[in-house]
Order: sequence, then C-alpha cells, then structure tokens
Amino acid sequence: MSQFEQHVKIKFMCKLGKSASETQSALQQVYSDTALKKSAVYDWFSWFKNGQETLEDDKRSGRPSTSRTEEMIEKVQCYAANFKKGNLRHCPKFGISHGSIHAILSDDLKMRCVSAKFVLRQLTMDQMECRMMVLFDKSTQDLTFLKNIVTSDESLGFAYNPETKMQSSELHTASSPQPKKPHLIRSKDKVMLIAFFDIDSLVYHEFVPPGQTVTGHFYVQVL
Repeated sequence: MSQFEQHVKIKFMCKLGKSASETQSALQQVYSDTALKKSAVYDWFSWFKNGQETLEDDKRSGRPSTSRTEEMIEKVQCYAANFKKGNLRHCPKFGISHGSIHAILSDDLKMRCVSAKFVLRQLTMDQMECRMMVLFDKSTQDLTFLKNIVTSDESLGFAYNPETKMQSSELHTASSPQPKKPHLIRSKDKVMLIAFFDIDSLVYHEFVPPGQTVTGHFYVQVL
C-alpha cells in the first residue's frame, strides 16, 4: 500500500475532526503491517491540521519527511540524559511532535519510564558499616544483651505528601537499576511520634496530639 494513499486517509480523518490517536488506530486496523509508523502519522496529522494541503513528500515545505534523523535522536538523548523525569509534557518539541519524541525514546534509544519505589531511608556505606560493627561487638560480648533492651525515641517532623507514581517516573534503559525515592514533599504541618521498640520489632508507638506538651507525666500516661 502506497504512503500517498495513507496520507489521503490521514487528511480525511483530520478534516472529520478526528484525533491523531484515532487516525493512527484506524490505519493500523486497515493496513496492519504496511501502516505508517506512529511518529509519521502524528507528523502528517499535525501538518494537515496546521493547513498543509499537499500530499507528496517531495512537495512539502518546512519539515523533513522524517523526524527520526541522527541529529534529532542525539538532541532527544541529550535531553533525556540531563532531565531524567520522563514527563513529555515538559519536553521541548525540537520542531517535532510528542509522538515522534516518544518513538525516538522507546524505539531508537530503548528507554522507558520507570517509577521510583519508596524506601524508609538510604544510609551511607560508613553509617551501615558503623552500625554493623556496634551490633557485632555487643552481641559477641553478651548474647542476651540486645534482647533485654526496650528503648524509646521521639521525633518531630513534617507530615509528608509523597509524589504520585507519574510524578516520580524517570526515563531509564533496560539495563538501568530500579530507582529509589527517599525524598518526599513536605507539608506545612508537623507531628511528633513517640516509639518504643526492642531488638525484634516496634513494641508501641503513639502520635502526640496537637498542642500537647511532652512531659514526664505525659510519658507515664503513654506507658
């Protein structure tokens, strides 16, 4: 099937007020393997929507017949390397459609959006080694030492609103490691948490009511 005929169909769908996505789906359904690529369909649809009337590649003015050139791929790759947040709405168009940018990222650069997973906290290597050494020394001196301890701690911090899955997604290749997200977006409210724990797990915890002063009498009530 000639590309010219598909150009006619794209122009026809544009005149009917259909979207580029609907046009690409219709061409894929009718022409199957011989259908134009998604990036080409989106480009032609955009040009027709902006008033272009010609249907031949060699008669078009302005943009080239394909947007996936080596120069364009290099520009998109540079953008993805400097701005890993994979939100195409904030991506500069470089003179091509979002469909073309998506095709370059997924087909040419083999990149995909990977959502970060939340972790409690990320420790440095020095911090982890220090904690392991203390644990080893105490446990070798007295095997029951850590089992007999119940300790408490209190922490005053912000209440947090984590990013959505879409907001935390990043552009990664197939060989990239799974991203982690220890940082959160803090809110204006603060909350105090009192926690009691032993070697095995958290024993008890309680959030301090707003306006409550933490005193010895309050601790007695908590216990």
